[in-house]
Amino acid sequence: MDSLLGWLDDRFDGLSRRSHRDTPIAVFLIAPAVTILGVFGVLPLILSVYLSLYAGRGINMHFIGLGNYTRALTSEAFWNSFAVTLYYVVGTVPVSLAISFVVAGGLYRVIRGRGLLRTVYFLPYVTSVVAAATVWRVLLDPRVGIANATLSALGWIGDAPPQWLLEPRGVLHLLSGGWIPSGVGPSLALVCVMVFDIWHTSGFMIVILLAGLSAIPRELEESALIDGAGWYKRNRHIVLPLLSPSLFFLLIVGVIRAFQAFNSFYALTGTGRGPLDTTQNMTVLIFTNLYQYQRVGFGAAVATLLALAIVTLTLVQWRFVGRRVHYE
Repeated sequence: MDSLLGWLDDRFDGLSRRSHRDTPIAVFLIAPAVTILGVFGVLPLILSVYLSLYAGRGINMHFIGLGNYTRALTSEAFWNSFAVTLYYVVGTVPVSLAISFVVAGGLYRVIRGRGLLRTVYFLPYVTSVVAAATVWRVLLDPRVGIANATLSALGWIGDAPPQWLLEPRGVLHLLSGGWIPSGVGPSLALVCVMVFDIWHTSGFMIVILLAGLSAIPRELEESALIDGAGWYKRNRHIVLPLLSPSLFFLLIVGVIRAFQAFNSFYALTGTGRGPLDTTQNMTVLIFTNLYQYQRVGFGAAVATLLALAIVTLTLVQWRFVGRRVHYE
């Protein structure tokens, strides 16, 4: 027994000495990442919280405490932008995941030309948002766009052609023939932004899911196929559980990115606000107040509230969705 305790003491002493020797190397290796994260992540967040407690412009700013937060939470523009953001998140993340899962499953079973197809699907993601949005604006132009020209050739357009990115009325209102109020659901302009985002970002999800599918042993699916399991059962009981880490990662990243989306809104609508502010999400509201109205304190307060919403929703996903992830 004494010899065993002595051996353990020697082992722990060796590990302790080794860890002390490795500490400077570890600090040296992580220092660049910590510096970048601190300068471009933590410091701006602290500065945003600090500025949110002040009102005014430039050197004339004065301390008002939580006044900007009270103003934001009682502002119609804030809640409108929050609703637009929620519509955007709900309308893009689940749809992108579903489409990417189906496409990745199809590409996974393709043997010839798989690399070429991967490149084709990934090209939209690596294309500049501004360049892609410019093309989409031309396609959706109500006067000269290909979208209306195609619908007209098919005889699906009456006297009032769709205005697409210029349409403030709700898409449910348009589809129901006016039976559903116009303010219920996202506007047609916002739906156009959603479709663009799904097209532009699905390539990234497809590549991640393809990597996850490639890590699944083929023997499992072959055994299930021999046992008579159909397509649904194989995906439900084999593919989805083993692919859940990749799906969970894409869900977390997709929701955070959707809450922070700005480029597609600004590039497609020109100002980000769209017709009657129906595409003004929270990031556009922040940008408008900071750079157009010079309301630094109010914009910083909205940015802080947005950060809190993202953190809260991420923790909720970790709590309720993370437990369903299978890592083995």
